[in-house]
Amino acid sequence: MAEALPITLRDAVAEDFDAIHAIYGHHVLHGLASFETEPPARTELLRRHADVVAHQLPYLVALSGAQVVGYAYAGPFRPRAAYRFTVEDSIYLAPDAIGRGIGRRLLSELIARCTAAGRRQMIAVIGDSANAGSIGLHRALGFGEPWVMVGAGFKFGRWVDVVMMQRPLGPGAGTLPPPGA
Repeated sequence: MAEALPITLRDAVAEDFDAIHAIYGHHVLHGLASFETEPPARTELLRRHADVVAHQLPYLVALSGAQVVGYAYAGPFRPRAAYRFTVEDSIYLAPDAIGRGIGRRLLSELIARCTAAGRRQMIAVIGDSANAGSIGLHRALGFGEPWVMVGAGFKFGRWVDVVMMQRPLGPGAGTLPPPGA
C-alpha cells in the first residue's frame, strides 16, 4: 500500500475551483453540512471566493500532492457593521479525506489567520446536530458548548437542526478594538 502524501495548505487560486466545485457539490447533494439543495455553478463559487478575499479573510485549500482534498474559509458572520470583528468558518473535505486530520489543520490555520487579521470571534454554523465529527473538531479547537436551533432547515425530506458554536480569537471581547477599527 502506498504511503499517503503529506498535506500542505495554501491560499486558494482560481485553478483550484474545479476541485472545490466537485467537493462542495458532493456535500450539497449528499450531506447536511450545507443547506443548499442544488450545487452552485463554479462561477458562483469564484464570486464567493472573491467576496471572502475582498474582506481580507482567508480562503485555503489542503493539497495532497497536487490534488485539492479540502478547503476552508472564513467569511463575514453578518453584513452589518457591528459584526465586523466576527467571522464564520466553513470547511469541506473530499469524501476520501475525512478522518485524516485535514479539517483540524484547515480550521487551525483559519483561526490563526483570522486572529492575526484582528478578528475577535469565530462562529461555526454546523448543519445537522448529528454531525459529531464537525462538532467534535470545533470543540477540540476551543469552541464553546454548542447550542441548537431545532428543525431550522428542511433537506432530504426531513427537518434538520443547526448547531452553533463560538470561539474567541485573540483577546476576544476582553478588550476594545483599536481606535477607528
